[in-house]
Amino acid sequence: MAERPVAAPDRGYGANDVARWVAERPKHPGRGAFARDRARVVHSSALRRLAAKTQVVEPDTDDFVRNRLTHSLEVAQVGRELGQALGCDGDVVDTACLAHDLGHPPFGHNGEEALNELAVGFGGFEGNAQTLRVLTRLEPKVFDPVTGTGAGLNLTRASLDACTKYPWARGGGPPTVSSGKFGVYADDLEVFTWLRAAAPLPGRRCIEAQVMDLADDIAYSVHDVEDAVVGGRLDPARLADPDEVHRVADQVRAWYLPDAASGEVAEALARLAAMPTWVGSHDGSRRALASLKDLTSQLIGRFARDVERATRAATAPGGGRLTRYAADVVVPRATLAEIATLKGIAAVYVMTTAERQPLYARQRELLAELYELLLDQAPDRLEPAFAADWVAAGSLPGADDVRRRVVLDQIASLTDARAVRWHAALRREVSSPAR
Repeated sequence: MAERPVAAPDRGYGANDVARWVAERPKHPGRGAFARDRARVVHSSALRRLAAKTQVVEPDTDDFVRNRLTHSLEVAQVGRELGQALGCDGDVVDTACLAHDLGHPPFGHNGEEALNELAVGFGGFEGNAQTLRVLTRLEPKVFDPVTGTGAGLNLTRASLDACTKYPWARGGGPPTVSSGKFGVYADDLEVFTWLRAAAPLPGRRCIEAQVMDLADDIAYSVHDVEDAVVGGRLDPARLADPDEVHRVADQVRAWYLPDAASGEVAEALARLAAMPTWVGSHDGSRRALASLKDLTSQLIGRFARDVERATRAATAPGGGRLTRYAADVVVPRATLAEIATLKGIAAVYVMTTAERQPLYARQRELLAELYELLLDQAPDRLEPAFAADWVAAGSLPGADDVRRRVVLDQIASLTDARAVRWHAALRREVSSPAR
Protein backbone atom coordinates (compact mmCIF):
# COMPACT_ATOMS: atom_id res chain seq x y z
CA MET A 1 0.00 0.00 0.00
CA ALA A 2 1.41 3.40 -0.96
CA GLU A 3 2.58 5.54 1.92
CA ARG A 4 3.26 9.25 2.02
CA PRO A 5 6.82 10.01 3.18
CA VAL A 6 6.85 11.13 6.80
CA ALA A 7 9.65 12.85 8.63
CA ALA A 8 11.22 10.57 11.24
CA PRO A 9 10.89 11.70 14.85
CA ASP A 10 14.13 12.38 16.68
CA ARG A 11 13.48 9.88 19.47
CA GLY A 12 15.00 6.60 18.34
CA TYR A 13 12.24 5.96 15.81
CA GLY A 14 12.44 6.01 12.01
CA ALA A 15 10.22 6.98 9.11
CA ASN A 16 8.81 3.44 8.83
CA ASP A 17 7.76 3.58 12.47
CA VAL A 18 5.52 6.61 11.91
CA ALA A 19 4.02 5.28 8.65
CA ARG A 20 0.27 4.57 8.55
CA TRP A 21 -1.58 1.78 6.74
CA VAL A 22 -3.63 4.39 4.88
CA ALA A 23 -1.57 7.43 3.92
CA GLU A 24 -2.72 10.67 5.54
CA ARG A 25 -1.71 14.27 5.20
CA PRO A 26 -1.04 15.55 8.74
CA LYS A 27 -3.79 17.96 9.74
CA HIS A 28 -1.71 19.54 12.49
CA PRO A 29 1.94 19.59 11.38
CA GLY A 30 3.07 20.74 14.81
CA ARG A 31 1.79 17.57 16.51
CA GLY A 32 3.84 14.40 16.53
CA ALA A 33 2.49 11.26 14.88
CA PHE A 34 2.55 9.33 18.14
CA ALA A 35 0.70 12.08 20.02
CA ARG A 36 -2.01 11.85 17.37
CA ASP A 37 -2.21 8.09 17.90
CA ARG A 38 -2.79 8.55 21.61
CA ALA A 39 -5.44 11.21 21.01
CA ARG A 40 -7.30 8.89 18.61
CA VAL A 41 -7.53 6.17 21.24
CA VAL A 42 -8.57 8.63 23.96
CA HIS A 43 -11.42 9.95 21.80
CA SER A 44 -12.57 6.54 20.55
CA SER A 45 -15.97 5.09 21.35
CA ALA A 46 -14.31 1.73 22.05
CA LEU A 47 -12.38 3.26 24.95
CA ARG A 48 -15.49 4.91 26.39
CA ARG A 49 -17.36 1.60 26.38
CA LEU A 50 -14.75 0.08 28.68
CA ALA A 51 -16.26 2.12 31.54
CA ALA A 52 -19.18 -0.35 31.58
CA LYS A 53 -17.25 -3.58 31.02
CA THR A 54 -16.10 -5.98 33.72
CA GLN A 55 -12.49 -5.97 34.82
CA VAL A 56 -12.74 -8.70 37.47
CA VAL A 57 -15.94 -7.82 39.33
CA GLU A 58 -19.00 -6.37 37.56
CA PRO A 59 -18.72 -2.54 37.34
CA ASP A 60 -22.10 -1.92 39.00
CA THR A 61 -21.37 -3.87 42.20
CA ASP A 62 -20.02 -0.87 44.13
CA ASP A 63 -18.47 2.55 43.63
CA PHE A 64 -14.87 1.52 44.33
CA VAL A 65 -14.24 -1.50 42.12
CA ARG A 66 -12.28 -1.03 38.91
CA ASN A 67 -13.83 -1.40 35.47
CA ARG A 68 -11.97 -1.95 32.20
CA LEU A 69 -11.58 1.77 31.60
CA THR A 70 -10.16 2.68 35.01
CA HIS A 71 -7.87 -0.35 34.76
CA SER A 72 -6.64 0.83 31.33
CA LEU A 73 -5.95 4.33 32.67
CA GLU A 74 -3.90 2.84 35.52
CA VAL A 75 -2.00 0.58 33.13
CA ALA A 76 -1.21 3.64 31.00
CA GLN A 77 0.17 5.54 33.99
CA VAL A 78 2.43 2.64 35.00
CA GLY A 79 3.48 1.86 31.44
CA ARG A 80 4.22 5.43 30.39
CA GLU A 81 6.57 6.07 33.32
CA LEU A 82 8.39 2.74 32.95
CA GLY A 83 8.61 3.13 29.18
CA GLN A 84 10.01 6.63 29.38
CA ALA A 85 12.56 5.50 31.98
CA LEU A 86 13.80 2.95 29.45
CA GLY A 87 13.81 5.45 26.57
CA CYS A 88 10.60 4.44 24.78
CA ASP A 89 8.36 7.15 23.38
CA GLY A 90 5.82 7.88 26.11
CA ASP A 91 2.93 8.34 23.68
CA VAL A 92 3.58 4.99 21.97
CA VAL A 93 3.49 3.12 25.29
CA ASP A 94 0.54 5.19 26.52
CA THR A 95 -1.41 4.37 23.35
CA ALA A 96 -0.71 0.66 23.70
CA CYS A 97 -1.71 0.63 27.37
CA LEU A 98 -4.94 2.54 26.77
CA ALA A 99 -5.81 0.29 23.83
CA HIS A 100 -4.78 -3.09 25.20
CA ASP A 101 -8.30 -4.12 26.31
CA LEU A 102 -10.40 -2.51 23.57
CA GLY A 103 -11.27 -5.92 22.15
CA HIS A 104 -12.58 -7.40 25.39
CA PRO A 105 -16.27 -8.38 25.23
CA PRO A 106 -18.90 -8.10 27.97
CA PHE A 107 -18.22 -9.95 31.24
CA GLY A 108 -14.43 -9.87 31.09
CA HIS A 109 -12.45 -13.07 30.55
CA ASN A 110 -15.56 -15.14 31.19
CA GLY A 111 -17.20 -13.49 28.19
CA GLU A 112 -14.05 -14.00 26.16
CA GLU A 113 -14.12 -17.73 26.87
CA ALA A 114 -17.80 -17.92 25.98
CA LEU A 115 -17.31 -16.24 22.60
CA ASN A 116 -14.28 -18.41 21.87
CA GLU A 117 -16.41 -21.51 22.35
CA LEU A 118 -18.95 -20.13 19.90
CA ALA A 119 -16.25 -19.37 17.33
CA VAL A 120 -14.28 -22.60 17.61
CA GLY A 121 -15.20 -23.59 14.05
CA PHE A 122 -14.26 -20.32 12.34
CA GLY A 123 -11.09 -18.99 13.88
CA GLY A 124 -11.91 -18.63 17.56
CA PHE A 125 -12.27 -15.46 19.58
CA GLU A 126 -9.44 -13.79 21.51
CA GLY A 127 -9.56 -10.37 23.13
CA ASN A 128 -6.13 -9.36 21.86
CA ALA A 129 -6.91 -10.33 18.26
CA GLN A 130 -10.18 -8.42 18.64
CA THR A 131 -8.23 -5.37 19.83
CA LEU A 132 -6.22 -5.38 16.60
CA ARG A 133 -9.49 -5.70 14.67
CA VAL A 134 -10.96 -2.70 16.51
CA LEU A 135 -7.85 -0.60 15.88
CA THR A 136 -7.47 -1.47 12.19
CA ARG A 137 -11.03 -2.13 11.00
CA LEU A 138 -13.99 -1.56 13.32
CA GLU A 139 -13.49 1.75 15.14
CA PRO A 140 -14.75 4.51 12.79
CA LYS A 141 -12.08 7.13 12.11
CA VAL A 142 -10.32 6.63 8.75
CA PHE A 143 -11.52 5.07 5.51
CA ASP A 144 -9.28 3.76 2.76
CA PRO A 145 -10.20 5.79 -0.36
CA VAL A 146 -8.94 2.99 -2.61
CA THR A 147 -10.83 0.03 -1.16
CA GLY A 148 -13.68 1.97 0.45
CA THR A 149 -13.26 -0.02 3.65
CA GLY A 150 -12.60 1.15 7.17
CA ALA A 151 -9.03 1.38 8.46
CA GLY A 152 -10.02 1.82 12.10
CA LEU A 153 -7.98 4.44 13.90
CA ASN A 154 -5.17 4.06 11.32
CA LEU A 155 -2.45 4.26 13.95
CA THR A 156 1.23 4.34 13.10
CA ARG A 157 3.14 1.11 12.64
CA ALA A 158 5.06 1.59 15.91
CA SER A 159 1.88 2.13 17.93
CA LEU A 160 0.05 -0.83 16.38
CA ASP A 161 3.04 -3.06 17.01
CA ALA A 162 3.15 -1.85 20.62
CA CYS A 163 -0.52 -2.86 20.98
CA THR A 164 0.25 -6.41 19.84
CA LYS A 165 0.74 -8.50 22.96
CA TYR A 166 0.69 -11.83 21.12
CA PRO A 167 2.21 -11.30 17.64
CA TRP A 168 1.09 -14.52 15.99
CA ALA A 169 -2.04 -16.13 14.56
CA ARG A 170 -4.16 -18.78 16.25
CA GLY A 171 -2.06 -21.81 17.18
CA GLY A 172 1.18 -20.12 16.17
CA GLY A 173 2.52 -19.04 19.55
CA PRO A 174 5.60 -20.35 21.35
CA PRO A 175 5.18 -23.34 23.71
CA THR A 176 5.79 -21.07 26.71
CA VAL A 177 2.54 -19.19 26.03
CA SER A 178 -0.94 -20.61 26.47
CA SER A 179 -2.09 -22.08 23.17
CA GLY A 180 -5.32 -20.09 23.42
CA LYS A 181 -3.56 -16.74 23.19
CA PHE A 182 -3.08 -15.10 19.80
CA GLY A 183 -3.10 -11.62 18.33
CA VAL A 184 -4.62 -11.74 14.85
CA TYR A 185 -7.50 -13.42 13.02
CA ALA A 186 -6.93 -14.90 9.57
CA ASP A 187 -8.80 -12.12 7.76
CA ASP A 188 -6.67 -9.42 9.43
CA LEU A 189 -3.32 -10.93 8.41
CA GLU A 190 -2.62 -8.35 5.71
CA VAL A 191 -2.44 -5.38 8.06
CA PHE A 192 -0.75 -7.55 10.70
CA THR A 193 2.02 -8.46 8.24
CA TRP A 194 2.44 -4.78 7.42
CA LEU A 195 2.73 -3.62 11.02
CA ARG A 196 5.17 -6.43 11.84
CA ALA A 197 7.52 -5.62 8.95
CA ALA A 198 10.40 -4.54 11.23
CA ALA A 199 10.25 -7.56 13.54
CA PRO A 200 13.59 -9.41 13.38
CA LEU A 201 11.96 -12.74 14.26
CA PRO A 202 8.40 -14.09 14.16
CA GLY A 203 6.83 -13.79 17.59
CA ARG A 204 9.42 -11.28 18.83
CA ARG A 205 7.63 -8.40 20.58
CA CYS A 206 8.87 -4.83 20.41
CA ILE A 207 9.99 -3.42 23.75
CA GLU A 208 6.99 -1.05 23.89
CA ALA A 209 4.63 -4.07 23.72
CA GLN A 210 6.63 -5.77 26.47
CA VAL A 211 6.34 -2.66 28.65
CA MET A 212 2.59 -2.56 28.03
CA ASP A 213 2.23 -6.24 28.94
CA LEU A 214 4.24 -5.82 32.13
CA ALA A 215 2.33 -2.66 33.11
CA ASP A 216 -0.90 -4.63 32.67
CA ASP A 217 0.41 -7.38 34.95
CA ILE A 218 1.62 -4.91 37.56
CA ALA A 219 -1.59 -2.89 37.56
CA TYR A 220 -4.05 -5.72 37.84
CA SER A 221 -1.96 -7.75 40.27
CA VAL A 222 -1.83 -4.82 42.68
CA HIS A 223 -5.23 -3.28 42.11
CA ASP A 224 -7.23 -6.51 42.07
CA VAL A 225 -5.91 -7.25 45.55
CA GLU A 226 -6.81 -3.72 46.63
CA ASP A 227 -10.33 -4.17 45.27
CA ALA A 228 -10.63 -7.53 47.04
CA VAL A 229 -9.66 -6.00 50.40
CA VAL A 230 -11.89 -2.93 50.11
CA GLY A 231 -14.79 -5.05 48.87
CA GLY A 232 -14.56 -7.32 51.88
CA ARG A 233 -13.62 -10.37 49.83
CA LEU A 234 -10.17 -10.68 51.39
CA ASP A 235 -9.15 -10.22 55.01
CA PRO A 236 -5.37 -9.63 54.75
CA ALA A 237 -4.88 -11.44 58.06
CA ARG A 238 -5.77 -14.71 56.33
CA LEU A 239 -2.50 -14.55 54.39
CA ALA A 240 -0.60 -15.33 57.60
CA ASP A 241 -2.19 -18.80 57.65
CA PRO A 242 0.10 -21.44 56.02
CA ASP A 243 -2.93 -23.29 54.66
CA GLU A 244 -4.13 -20.14 52.90
CA VAL A 245 -0.65 -19.55 51.49
CA HIS A 246 -0.72 -23.12 50.16
CA ARG A 247 -4.04 -22.39 48.39
CA VAL A 248 -2.53 -19.30 46.79
CA ALA A 249 0.56 -21.24 45.71
CA ASP A 250 -1.57 -23.90 44.04
CA GLN A 251 -3.50 -21.21 42.17
CA VAL A 252 -0.31 -19.46 41.08
CA ARG A 253 1.06 -22.69 39.61
CA ALA A 254 -2.27 -23.48 37.92
CA TRP A 255 -2.80 -20.11 36.27
CA TYR A 256 0.28 -17.91 36.27
CA LEU A 257 3.65 -19.51 37.04
CA PRO A 258 3.57 -23.26 36.32
CA ASP A 259 7.27 -23.69 37.08
CA ALA A 260 7.09 -22.07 40.52
CA ALA A 261 9.34 -24.05 42.81
CA SER A 262 8.15 -25.45 46.12
CA GLY A 263 8.06 -22.61 48.61
CA GLU A 264 8.66 -19.90 46.00
CA VAL A 265 5.21 -18.36 46.42
CA ALA A 266 5.48 -18.48 50.21
CA GLU A 267 8.88 -16.78 50.00
CA ALA A 268 7.50 -14.11 47.65
CA LEU A 269 4.58 -13.45 49.99
CA ALA A 270 6.97 -13.25 52.95
CA ARG A 271 9.04 -10.62 51.14
CA LEU A 272 5.93 -8.59 50.39
CA ALA A 273 4.65 -8.92 53.94
CA ALA A 274 8.00 -7.62 55.21
CA MET A 275 7.48 -4.30 53.43
CA PRO A 276 6.96 -1.45 55.93
CA THR A 277 3.73 -0.52 54.17
CA TRP A 278 2.23 -4.03 54.10
CA VAL A 279 -1.36 -4.07 55.36
CA GLY A 280 -2.18 -6.86 57.80
CA SER A 281 -5.75 -5.83 58.49
CA HIS A 282 -8.41 -3.48 57.13
CA ASP A 283 -11.42 -1.94 58.86
CA GLY A 284 -12.65 0.36 56.08
CA SER A 285 -11.69 3.57 57.85
CA ARG A 286 -10.07 6.46 56.00
CA ARG A 287 -6.80 5.66 57.75
CA ALA A 288 -7.02 2.05 56.61
CA LEU A 289 -7.90 3.09 53.07
CA ALA A 290 -4.95 5.48 53.00
CA SER A 291 -2.62 2.74 54.22
CA LEU A 292 -3.88 0.40 51.53
CA LYS A 293 -3.39 3.06 48.88
CA ASP A 294 0.15 3.65 50.12
CA LEU A 295 0.82 -0.06 49.77
CA THR A 296 -0.40 -0.12 46.17
CA SER A 297 1.85 2.82 45.31
CA GLN A 298 4.87 1.18 46.93
CA LEU A 299 4.24 -2.13 45.18
CA ILE A 300 4.01 -0.49 41.76
CA GLY A 301 7.20 1.48 42.41
CA ARG A 302 8.98 -1.62 43.70
CA PHE A 303 8.17 -3.69 40.61
CA ALA A 304 8.92 -0.92 38.11
CA ARG A 305 12.28 -0.04 39.70
CA ASP A 306 13.40 -3.67 39.80
CA VAL A 307 12.52 -4.16 36.13
CA GLU A 308 14.17 -0.92 35.04
CA ARG A 309 17.40 -1.83 36.85
CA ALA A 310 17.46 -5.36 35.46
CA THR A 311 16.70 -4.24 31.92
CA ARG A 312 19.37 -1.53 31.99
CA ALA A 313 21.92 -3.91 33.47
CA ALA A 314 21.29 -6.40 30.65
CA THR A 315 21.23 -3.91 27.78
CA ALA A 316 22.46 -0.37 28.24
CA PRO A 317 23.76 0.27 31.76
CA GLY A 318 25.33 3.52 30.58
CA GLY A 319 22.01 4.97 29.42
CA GLY A 320 20.55 5.31 25.95
CA ARG A 321 17.13 4.91 24.40
CA LEU A 322 15.63 1.44 24.19
CA THR A 323 13.06 1.46 21.40
CA ARG A 324 11.33 -1.03 19.10
CA TYR A 325 13.63 -4.09 18.79
CA ALA A 326 16.75 -2.67 20.42
CA ALA A 327 16.20 -4.58 23.67
CA ASP A 328 13.91 -6.81 25.71
CA VAL A 329 12.36 -6.09 29.08
CA VAL A 330 14.02 -8.11 31.85
CA VAL A 331 11.86 -9.11 34.82
CA PRO A 332 13.85 -10.56 37.72
CA ARG A 333 12.59 -13.94 38.89
CA ALA A 334 11.83 -12.61 42.36
CA THR A 335 9.72 -9.80 40.87
CA LEU A 336 7.93 -12.26 38.58
CA ALA A 337 7.10 -14.43 41.57
CA GLU A 338 5.80 -11.49 43.62
CA ILE A 339 3.53 -10.29 40.80
CA ALA A 340 2.26 -13.83 40.22
CA THR A 341 1.60 -14.22 43.94
CA LEU A 342 -0.57 -11.11 44.03
CA LYS A 343 -2.48 -12.36 41.00
CA GLY A 344 -2.93 -15.70 42.71
CA ILE A 345 -4.35 -13.99 45.79
CA ALA A 346 -6.98 -12.20 43.66
CA ALA A 347 -7.80 -15.44 41.85
CA VAL A 348 -8.33 -17.39 45.08
CA TYR A 349 -10.42 -14.82 46.93
CA VAL A 350 -12.38 -13.31 44.04
CA MET A 351 -12.34 -15.08 40.68
CA THR A 352 -12.59 -18.73 41.70
CA THR A 353 -14.92 -18.47 44.69
CA ALA A 354 -17.86 -20.86 44.64
CA GLU A 355 -20.42 -18.06 44.90
CA ARG A 356 -19.30 -16.60 41.56
CA GLN A 357 -19.59 -19.80 39.54
CA PRO A 358 -23.39 -19.62 38.99
CA LEU A 359 -22.96 -16.01 37.80
CA TYR A 360 -20.26 -17.07 35.34
CA ALA A 361 -22.53 -19.83 34.03
CA ARG A 362 -25.43 -17.40 33.53
CA GLN A 363 -23.17 -14.95 31.69
CA ARG A 364 -21.92 -17.63 29.30
CA GLU A 365 -25.45 -18.86 28.67
CA LEU A 366 -26.64 -15.30 27.99
CA LEU A 367 -23.90 -14.67 25.41
CA ALA A 368 -24.55 -17.99 23.69
CA GLU A 369 -28.26 -17.21 23.42
CA LEU A 370 -27.59 -13.65 22.27
CA TYR A 371 -25.31 -14.98 19.54
CA GLU A 372 -27.99 -17.35 18.24
CA LEU A 373 -30.70 -14.69 18.42
CA LEU A 374 -28.63 -12.17 16.49
CA LEU A 375 -27.47 -14.75 13.97
CA ASP A 376 -31.12 -15.62 13.33
CA GLN A 377 -32.29 -11.99 13.05
CA ALA A 378 -29.30 -10.38 11.31
CA PRO A 379 -28.82 -8.06 9.63
CA ASP A 380 -31.99 -6.32 10.79
CA ARG A 381 -31.14 -6.36 14.49
CA LEU A 382 -27.48 -5.44 14.09
CA GLU A 383 -26.28 -1.86 14.43
CA PRO A 384 -25.96 -0.19 10.99
CA ALA A 385 -22.17 -0.52 10.76
CA PHE A 386 -22.26 -4.24 11.52
CA ALA A 387 -25.31 -4.76 9.32
CA ALA A 388 -23.31 -3.30 6.43
CA ASP A 389 -20.47 -5.76 7.16
CA TRP A 390 -23.00 -8.61 7.12
CA VAL A 391 -24.43 -7.55 3.76
CA ALA A 392 -20.94 -7.02 2.29
CA ALA A 393 -20.15 -10.70 2.87
CA GLY A 394 -22.44 -11.47 -0.07
CA SER A 395 -22.40 -15.06 -1.30
CA LEU A 396 -18.66 -15.53 -1.75
CA PRO A 397 -16.97 -18.70 -0.45
CA GLY A 398 -16.69 -18.51 3.31
CA ALA A 399 -19.42 -15.87 3.56
CA ASP A 400 -21.20 -17.74 6.35
CA ASP A 401 -18.09 -17.58 8.52
CA VAL A 402 -17.67 -13.90 7.70
CA ARG A 403 -21.22 -13.24 8.87
CA ARG A 404 -20.68 -15.24 12.05
CA ARG A 405 -17.60 -13.12 12.74
CA VAL A 406 -19.68 -9.98 12.21
CA VAL A 407 -22.13 -11.12 14.89
CA LEU A 408 -19.22 -11.69 17.27
CA ASP A 409 -17.88 -8.23 16.42
CA GLN A 410 -21.27 -6.80 17.36
CA ILE A 411 -21.48 -8.70 20.65
CA ALA A 412 -17.89 -7.88 21.60
CA SER A 413 -18.62 -4.18 21.18
CA LEU A 414 -21.42 -4.26 23.78
CA THR A 415 -21.09 -3.24 27.40
CA ASP A 416 -22.17 -5.67 30.10
CA ALA A 417 -25.49 -3.92 30.71
CA ARG A 418 -26.28 -3.51 27.02
CA ALA A 419 -25.66 -7.19 26.35
CA VAL A 420 -28.16 -8.01 29.11
CA ARG A 421 -30.74 -5.58 27.69
CA TRP A 422 -30.33 -6.80 24.10
CA HIS A 423 -30.67 -10.40 25.20
CA ALA A 424 -33.84 -9.68 27.19
CA ALA A 425 -35.41 -7.66 24.38
CA LEU A 426 -34.69 -10.25 21.70
CA ARG A 427 -35.98 -13.07 23.87
CA ARG A 428 -39.23 -11.16 24.48
CA GLU A 429 -39.68 -10.66 20.77
CA VAL A 430 -39.14 -14.34 20.05
CA SER A 431 -41.47 -15.51 22.83
CA SER A 432 -44.16 -12.93 22.02
CA PRO A 433 -44.29 -12.49 18.25
CA ALA A 434 -46.41 -9.67 16.90
CA ARG A 435 -49.98 -10.73 16.24
